[in-house]
Order: sequence, then C-alpha cells, then structure tokens
Amino acid sequence: MLNDNICAGLYKVFPILEDKLTVAPVTDHEISQLSVQLERELPVIYEAIFFKIDRCLRHQTVPRFWRHFNQSPVSGKSADTNRHFFRFQQAVRELYDEFGQYWLQLKRLEKLRRGVVLPVDVAKRPSDLSEFFRMFRCGLLAQLPVDFNELVYEFYGIAFKVFALTHADSEESGMEVGETAFQCGACGSESVNCQCQSLASAFTSTNRQLAAMGLLDKIAGFTLTTLIQERIDAKIGETKENFSVSHLEALERWLNTVVLQWLTRIYNRGSLTIAPGNVKIEEAIGNFQTKLSFYLYENYANAIIEQFFGIIIDFPMSQAAIDDLKLCLEKIDLKSYLIKTVKGTLESKLLHPGVDTPDILTGYVAAIKTLRHLDPTGVLLQTITEPVKEYLRSRPDTVRCVVTGLTEEGCSDLSEELAKSEHIKAKENINEKLELTDWENWNPDPVNADAVLSKEARLGRPSDIISMVVDIYGSKELFVNEYRNLLAERLLSQLDSNPEKEIRNLELLKLRFGETMLHSCEVMLKDISDSKRINSHILSAESGFPSERPFDISALIVSSQFWPTFKKETMDLPPAIKEVFDQYTKSFEAYKGSRTLHWTPLNGKVTIELELDGKTTEMQVTPAQATIAIHFSEQREWELEKLGQQMNMPPSVLRKRLVFWQSQGLIRETRENLFILNDRQSESNAAELHNAPAPDVCEDEEAESAMESASDQREEELQVFWSYIEAMLTNLDSLPLDRIHQMLKMFASQVDFSQEELKNILQRKVREHKLVYAGGVYQLPKA
Repeated sequence: MLNDNICAGLYKVFPILEDKLTVAPVTDHEISQLSVQLERELPVIYEAIFFKIDRCLRHQTVPRFWRHFNQSPVSGKSADTNRHFFRFQQAVRELYDEFGQYWLQLKRLEKLRRGVVLPVDVAKRPSDLSEFFRMFRCGLLAQLPVDFNELVYEFYGIAFKVFALTHADSEESGMEVGETAFQCGACGSESVNCQCQSLASAFTSTNRQLAAMGLLDKIAGFTLTTLIQERIDAKIGETKENFSVSHLEALERWLNTVVLQWLTRIYNRGSLTIAPGNVKIEEAIGNFQTKLSFYLYENYANAIIEQFFGIIIDFPMSQAAIDDLKLCLEKIDLKSYLIKTVKGTLESKLLHPGVDTPDILTGYVAAIKTLRHLDPTGVLLQTITEPVKEYLRSRPDTVRCVVTGLTEEGCSDLSEELAKSEHIKAKENINEKLELTDWENWNPDPVNADAVLSKEARLGRPSDIISMVVDIYGSKELFVNEYRNLLAERLLSQLDSNPEKEIRNLELLKLRFGETMLHSCEVMLKDISDSKRINSHILSAESGFPSERPFDISALIVSSQFWPTFKKETMDLPPAIKEVFDQYTKSFEAYKGSRTLHWTPLNGKVTIELELDGKTTEMQVTPAQATIAIHFSEQREWELEKLGQQMNMPPSVLRKRLVFWQSQGLIRETRENLFILNDRQSESNAAELHNAPAPDVCEDEEAESAMESASDQREEELQVFWSYIEAMLTNLDSLPLDRIHQMLKMFASQVDFSQEELKNILQRKVREHKLVYAGGVYQLPKA
C-alpha cells in the first residue's frame, strides 16, 4: 500500500488515474523522486495508467468528439455550409486538446520508468507512444458514424473551392461563379463579409492537428482521393465536344498547380515549400502525383474514346484530340478498350440497313484518316475497321459507290485522294529508298501486332486511303471493271460533253492501277473523238449518205472488244428508222473497208416532236420510248402482246416502258392489256403534255445502266467453272469451300478468282437448288 503523500504525488503527475485529463505543472525533480518511491510498484502503476487511458478514451474523449456530428449536415445556403465547416474544425481542435493531455502524461510516464526494466509481458511494444496511437485510432474509428465521410467531404470540398479560386490563375477563377456580383464565388458569403481567409486559416490548422494525431490519412485519405477524382472528372467534362483544341497540357498544369499545391498544404502544415530532408512528405506528394496523373490520363483518354465517332467525322479539325489520345496511350495501356469501344461505335452508327452505302464509305474513309494519324503502324486501323470492310463486302453497290466517289464532280474524300496520286507515288518511291538507306531508324510493329493481324495483312498493309478502300474486295480488277462500266454510262449519257475531266480521272487512275489495266478505258475515250470525226465524214456530201433523210442521225461508234458488255435486250426499230440505219452502215463500210456496224437500238437518245391538238412539244426520250410513240402515231389502239411482237420486246418489259407515256397523259389503259392514244381528249390532257418537263421525266427502269455491272460480268466469267464443280462433287460426293477452291485453281490457274467470289457462286447455286450446303460442305442434291 502507498502512503497518502505518494498517492497525492502520483495523482498530480498522472491525473488520468482519477479519470481526469487536466494536467497540472510538475517538475522533473518531482518525477524523479516519484520514480524512486515507486520502483517496486511501477509495473502495476504502468498497467493501470494504460488501462485508465483506454477507458477514458472510449467513455469520454471519443463520445465527446462524435457528439459534434450527431446531426447530419443539411444542404442549403452557403452560410449553413460554412457553419458545418467551422463545426468540424472546432471538433478537431477539442480532440487535439485532449490528445495533448494524454500525450503529456505519456511523456511523464516515459521519464518515470527511465532506467527501470519492465517485465516482458507488461512493457508495450514497440513503444508506449506507438501503443497509445493505436489505442487512440482504434477507439476513435470504432465509433465512426455512418455519414461521417459526407461531413469530411463537405469540409474538404469547401476548402478546395476556396483554394482553387484564390490561388489559381485567371482560367480557374471562372470555374465557379457566385449568384450575384456582390457574392464571393469561393465561400458563398457576401463580398463585405467574405470568409475565405478564415476558412483557409481554419483548414490549415485542422489539417496540422489531424496530422499530429496521426489521423489525417485515416479520416481524410479516402475522402481526399474521392474529392480530387471528382474534380478531375468535372475538369475533363469541360473539354467534351471541343475537339479542335488540345486540353492535355492545360489539365496537367491544373493538376500540378491547383491540386498538388493544395495537397502539399494539407500534408506540409500549410506551407507550399517542403523542408529539405522531409522525405516522408515528399514521398506522400509524389505518390499522389503519380496516382492522380494516371487517373487523369486514363479518364481523359476514356472521354476521348467515348466521343470517337464525332472525332472521326470532324477529322482533321479534331486532330488535337487525337494527338492528346496518342500521348495518353503512351502512358497507359487502353488499346484493348479503344478497339472494343470504337468497333462497337462504328457498328452501331454505320453498319445497319438505315445507312446508305455512300455514307458508310464516308465514315470508313474518315476512320482511316483518323486511325492512321493515331497509329501510323496500321495495327489499330486494320483491327478496328475489319467489321466495316466485312459489311461493305455484303453490299451490292459498294464498288459502284467507290468508283463514283473517285470520279464524281465536286469535292469528296475519295476524289481528293485520287488527286494526290502523283504526290503519293513520288513519296512511295522516296520511302522505298529510305528503307534501304535509313535502316537504323526502322521500328518493328507493336508487340501485339501478331494478336490482331495476320501475317499477310502485316506484309501487304495498304499505305493510303484508296488502297484501303480497294482492299475491301482485295481485287483491283473488280474496281477497274466497275470504273469501265461507269465511264461507259457517262459517255453514253453525255454524248455532247467534253471528255477532258474523264481523261484527267483516267490519267490519275493509271497512277494507281497501271496503264495495262486501264487500256480499255483509254480506247473508250478515243472512240468518242473518233466517232465525232467519222460522223462528220459520213454526214458530208462526199460519203454518199443521202442528204435528204427523215431525221438527223449521230452515232457513237464503239470498239466492242474494249467496251463493257451491253445488256442482252432486244428491240426492232420501225422500218423507216431501220432504213436510215442501214444506209449509215453502208456508208461506214465504204469508209472503213472491212469493218461494219452492229447497232444497239435500246441505247442512246432521241429528240422527238409531239403534236397534240395543234400544240407541238419537243421531248428528249430513249429509243424505246420513241418507238412506242411512233407505233401509237400509226395506230391509235394496241394490245400489249401485239405491240410486244411488233417491237420484239417481252410484254413484261414493254409494260414498264409504257408507264412513261401513261404518266405524260399520251396513252391510257382502257382495260387490261389494251392501250389507246389520248389524241382526242380534253384540253387539260394536251396542256399536261405540253407543260411536262419531258427531258427529266423517266421511270426508274429507263434510268438503269445499259451495261452489265462488273460483278455480273465477273460472275458470268466464273460460271464456266460450274461443270468442273459438278464433276468434282459427282466423284467425291462432298467438299468444303477451301478444297473446291484449291482444286479449281489447279485446273484453271490462268483465271484469278478469290475464295469469296467462289462462295458467292456456290451460294447462288444453293438458292437455285442445284447444290446442297450442310455441315460446312457442298454436295449435289440427291435424285
């Protein structure tokens, strides 16, 4: 038992033994004297002090601290928000004061037990102060309210706004705007009662106290990270849909000045200058900088990727956004997410029946430009655009749209690329030389190239947009044949136009596809100029062609072996017209010797005059429409079948041709398959015919091409292999597509055709019930 004097001295030095925290001043001599008096009882007193500290923490200090936050903060006016801010500061200050009382008594305990060795099972490890910190944190955090993080978030949110608006540059000063000109945008108070200075001072002192108690990371760490990430997200959100300006540098500057300076003030006791040798704070700020920089790059890159379709459409105006994304991808690996997202975006925006083929091609070309700028190696380009290429292959008008885009009037992406052919050709030659001389600067494909590209794709990767578009089908011949068809249509429909533009397009295409492949087109253009010369000669007095003829004639004389195949349609011309054609042929034979003419009566243009009730109308129509008009001028009433026999035209085709004159009010169908001329009808019919814009009125069937499409011609060429296929399947019962393709290549090595073309032929035979496809193999149907 201790006497009263020793107990009094013990309670004076350690008031915690009486469940009190207020510490009275004592001298080191008093502590030393007490240590001598309590040498034997020291282990018991040591344990008692820690027991009392733990009890006082749990039953007094901690409940008193959390009592400040019994009521959740109510969102409302700025004044109320700032009141909650100062309430948090007051609670931390009171907790810090009590923490100091515990700390002082533990320092006295350290002096009291100096030189005394405590039993191993009694002494605290690693030290008394470390044990106290553990008890303090555990006791405080064990009673953490559910909504405490919201309170902490509010505290640091207000502090960040004040710091950002008072310490940032002019760009940041506009981030938040007050309700009126007389209200501070930072603290929300009236300008005359601005609380920014007091808020900043309270914030600094509160963080200093939390750091001293070892609670800064425990209480504020998660909230700080969440708050800053939200501010980064908001800052990135301000850049959305603004693709023409680079934002990455501004975002990095904002992160390094506003955010990291604010964090430095929090962890460095309110100062922006870290003392030399303070490794702990430098490491903490460095870790924050690394973590937040990666968060910034990742989320900014994701924001660009989510808007990638708009960036593609706006390119090259959006090149700044692509440059930013390229920098982000160098720091973090988001290529898998980029490929998945952009693929899905292109499929949802472009690859469905509601989008016209020219629009899909426009998007495809824009994607090529954008992705080629993002990744010059072509790995991303080939991977992302593969679904677009596959979809375009399934559209029957893709080749026609590509060729039209290359050669159409006006400004288009493909025509612009074609105009660059000379420069690209020269550049390619320079690059070939550089590959031999500048080998030290050569770089391999990315490490993931094998995963996304086949060997063939890497070796033969297209270098420009037109090559990429042609690569959709993998056959230059198909595009050249389609261009030949399109050129033929233009030359036939624009007989009076100058072919200078077509000559220019042809010269540019020669740079792309070679002169050999386009030799036929060159002959076609030559036929135009030769036809004008031959016409002038035949129509002159020296040729023997009758000067008095029922109508003027001008023929386009084509070299049949160089022009595309005309559609296999027939029509007999009226005798008077056929007679003039025969006379023209004789004159041509006399002029050209061994050569003769074979007329295609359905092609060309005819200018006719129609007289109805004394009014004459001049119209430009097709030969079929003119022939119908002539027959009705000779006979007012025709049955469909008899008129078809007279014109040597199937009734189903003839009915479509008759629709044109029905729409003009010239003829009408009185009963099924019986048509009659409206030459004695009311004045309204005559006026209707007289006022009709005849040169532009033509039904869809008449506006169709006179040529077979390139795909039809190609399929017709490949039909010759059907007998080989039948023989194979007769002998071998069933074969897969690749095996049929290999065997055909052996038998017909002189004809180059792809497996995809063969598949189209076989599928057509399946639809015609000439083949059966099951289990991945083709076989002949059982008899």
